Amino acid sequence: MADVTKTEVLEQLRTVTGPDFNSNIVELGLVSDIFIADNKVFFSITVPAERAQELEPLRSAAERVVKAMPDVKGAVVALTAEKRGGPTSDDAPRAAPAPRPAPRPAPAGAVPPQRVPAKAPPAAAGHAGHSHAAAPVKSGVPGVGAIIAVASGKGGVGKSTTAVNLALALQANGQRVGILDADIYGPSMPRLLHISGKPEVVSGRVLKPMEGYGLKVMSIGFLVDEETPMIWRGPMVMSALTQMLREVQWGDLDVLVVDMPPGTGDAQLTMAQQVPLAGAVIVSTPQDLALIDARKGLNMFKKVDVPLLGIVENMSYFIAPDTGARYDIFGHGGARKEAERLGVPFLGEVPLVMEIREMSDAGTPVVISNPDGPQTRVYREIAAKVWEQLKLAKGGRTAPAIVFD
Repeated sequence: MADVTKTEVLEQLRTVTGPDFNSNIVELGLVSDIFIADNKVFFSITVPAERAQELEPLRSAAERVVKAMPDVKGAVVALTAEKRGGPTSDDAPRAAPAPRPAPRPAPAGAVPPQRVPAKAPPAAAGHAGHSHAAAPVKSGVPGVGAIIAVASGKGGVGKSTTAVNLALALQANGQRVGILDADIYGPSMPRLLHISGKPEVVSGRVLKPMEGYGLKVMSIGFLVDEETPMIWRGPMVMSALTQMLREVQWGDLDVLVVDMPPGTGDAQLTMAQQVPLAGAVIVSTPQDLALIDARKGLNMFKKVDVPLLGIVENMSYFIAPDTGARYDIFGHGGARKEAERLGVPFLGEVPLVMEIREMSDAGTPVVISNPDGPQTRVYREIAAKVWEQLKLAKGGRTAPAIVFD
């Protein structure tokens, strides 16, 4: 089987006519960077936000012609909607948009794109003559009771290990749980849960999640080789996250745990914009530098109106395996004090123990490998506190409108 090239894909996409029959989508500059891994093709098509629903047939056509190419194993194509903002960063006004050209006559036999009538926005409450913009209501994922994000302000604090053990602890406490690996650049769930293989396509674009130790799991790591670098810009990251969240047959879950990438970027904003997150768990180590970054994560979720379920202090202290002596290598209690200062629940302290690291590397997290051990008890106590916080939240949430001042 020959390797598929970007040039070949672009040539094929030149056969897809752009909106209003105005040239093709490649010449119009609507196609993002194309990423190819194992002869699977990933790209997005940029369209005006207000026409995204109307132009869905454009996405379908692009996906169809790429899938029809010889040697292509599959294609993932997304519409990326962009809205023009205000002035640029240097305060220069943006150029006025060019008037839309009159539609060209359709070629004989061509079927014009489907037109979907625009829906009028719902009337806002208030006095006559006054209107107030309301944040759109974002639908949840069918069958999923609550979605929680496990995040950190920086890398290297054990966030993914915490996320997988939290998910397994919730399951051990009696909940039906899935986990979504949202770290596109550094997916870790295939290794942490010792899962290999590719997800099965259920129908159309819908995938059946992989399973590990009873958890339903989805990760970009199942779709591309482990050593393949993911050189994607923001729109492709957001498209991939949305597809892994919404185009997966999760079934009935009490909780979907989302292992976020470190920091405060596209993935976090995408989750806040696309789904009504039930809350976020912040993972930090005790030292001041990690806490400074953890505050960024806390503040980011506050700004987008996502409830904070609490803070976990990971690598809280070290117990010498030979003597049992305790050492506060990174300091101790910093995350607890930060939680108290911010009025956020403190969920617990996870010690720095060789067993947690070794079992994670082996693909058998400590909650599975030592279900009655002291470390598992710590994770199950944290899971119980998280579940209690979730039970306090009743009904759906309105997803926030994110505004940058």
